Amino acid sequence: MIAGCSLVRSSPANASNVVGTTIFPSAQRPLMPAVSGRTLTGQELRLTADHGHVIVLNFCGSWCTVCQQEAPALSVAARQFKPSGAQFVGVDVEDNSASATAYMQQYGLLYPSLSDPGDLIAAEFNGLMPINAFPSTLVISPDGRIAGRVIGAASVQNLRRLIKAAALPASSS
Repeated sequence: MIAGCSLVRSSPANASNVVGTTIFPSAQRPLMPAVSGRTLTGQELRLTADHGHVIVLNFCGSWCTVCQQEAPALSVAARQFKPSGAQFVGVDVEDNSASATAYMQQYGLLYPSLSDPGDLIAAEFNGLMPINAFPSTLVISPDGRIAGRVIGAASVQNLRRLIKAAALPASSS
């Protein structure tokens, strides 16, 4: 398995070397924080506005070699799952907008990406599940709960499994 890139955190308690995929049972799905911010194109984006759809939230950075390896799979998955209504959103962490925009264009990532140069959006999730290795991907159910997580590079197969689990009604998972 490929380990993820990591950032030095001020709290070693948030450090994690775990790489893998987790699907949360419906009764244990944490509610996603109210995430909003500016995209790389300058538009305001509020993820609560996307309730009713599965959201794939990918934390990455152009500086991260594992993110670069993962990017083609995200591009394929975003196109593949668009007809089903799944919404892909990037969170560009610890990067400048020029590098982040070039990264999105280079890998054909056509979905919006929130600019998070100060790592503030990732910090909103730290009380639920630390986002301290990159890439990290969260799959959010239509009711706004975190249904699954990938730490490290996500594959199309991982994403397919997580999107399917997230799309099931809460009583079915």
